[in-house]
Amino acid sequence: MSDFPFGLAATEVGLGLRREMLTTVLELPQTDIDFFEVAPENWLPYGGAYQKKFRQLTERYPFICHGLSLSLGSPDPLDLDFVKQIKAFLKEHQIKLYSEHLSYCSAAGHLYDLLPIPFTEEAAVYVAERIRLVQDILEQPLVIENVSYYAAPGQELSELEFTNAVLDLADCKLLLDVNNIYVNSVNHSYDALAFLKGLPTKRIAYGHVAGHYRQSDSLLIDTHGADVSDPVWALLSEAYQHHGLFPTLLERDFNIPDLQQLQLELAHIRGLQQAKQNKLRA
Repeated sequence: MSDFPFGLAATEVGLGLRREMLTTVLELPQTDIDFFEVAPENWLPYGGAYQKKFRQLTERYPFICHGLSLSLGSPDPLDLDFVKQIKAFLKEHQIKLYSEHLSYCSAAGHLYDLLPIPFTEEAAVYVAERIRLVQDILEQPLVIENVSYYAAPGQELSELEFTNAVLDLADCKLLLDVNNIYVNSVNHSYDALAFLKGLPTKRIAYGHVAGHYRQSDSLLIDTHGADVSDPVWALLSEAYQHHGLFPTLLERDFNIPDLQQLQLELAHIRGLQQAKQNKLRA
């Protein structure tokens, strides 16, 4: 029985699927990966062999979607045709969970990066209204991810206050990205554990962990191109201790090792979950 409203169990562990992994995963008779996550933008343009292989996987494993270009904080109108494309993609592959970044990537044209929304009350109301519109069109919930950022223009609220305001106003769920909390805590000099504990447990739909690049002691870059660091593992453990267990997914976007190496990190997630379960039984 699922512990979460999207069909996932609290102890399930997932992997972000990249196109270069597709054949390898298909050739395996079985993996210990509970679910996969894809960016729909990376699959919508493709038909033929890619779509056939993708369909084979979605028939074998649970899938969720994590979008890249909905641009929730953009001053431009929402691209409703794109939202309808997403709706058709989710329906075709029976995907019940669709998440997006609390950011924007367009303003009179595509900006090709995820940029920070100003941390203001006005922006929180604006974004929440757009989330509600997307949910109405999709006829399913939209899950929002806390993002990494490197500047905070026009800031009136803290990152935590802004994130919680959007979640409350939109009445939506949270994708808890532990790596993003750690990266931001170093880059903006705040207490990562206090931020983590300030997020609403009841809104957590699932979590992300990933690697980052250390430019200096005071600047981390969220790359998803390295192994998960020890401080991020420690913060994930704290997340389980404070919020309880939740489905957790490993992201790796480039410098992708073989699947066996990725499964070692998935096993680390399971180990942290098991430690939490053991503590509850003690």
